[in-house]
Amino acid sequence: MGVMRPELIIKNAIPVVMAGIIGIYGLVVAVLLSGGLKQNMTLYASFVQLGAGLSVGLSGLAAGYAVGVVGDAGVRGSAQQPRLYVGMILILIFAEVLGLYGLIVALIMNTKAGDASC
Repeated sequence: MGVMRPELIIKNAIPVVMAGIIGIYGLVVAVLLSGGLKQNMTLYASFVQLGAGLSVGLSGLAAGYAVGVVGDAGVRGSAQQPRLYVGMILILIFAEVLGLYGLIVALIMNTKAGDASC
C-alpha cells in the first residue's frame, strides 16, 4: 500500500492504533485485579477474579482477530477504492466494541470479587 499510494500511510494506520487499544483494556484489568489480591482470599473471590481476567482476555483475543482481518482487507481495499474507507472504519469500531464488552464484564466481576465473603 505504501508503494501504490504513499499519501494513505498515516490514514490507514487506524487498525494498528485500534489493536493497541485492545491491549490497554487488558492492562487496566490486570492493574485492578492485582490491587485486589490478598494473602487470605476466599475461593469464590479467586474464581471471580480468574473469570474477570478470562473475560477481558478472550474478548480481547476475539476483538484483536476481528480488527486484524478487517484491517488487512480494509487497508488493501481502500488503497484501490477510497470510498471503502468509511465502511472499514465502521466495521473496525464494531470489532473494537467486542473488547470493550469484555472490559465492562471484567470491571463488574472485579467489584463483585471485592464484596465476597463466606
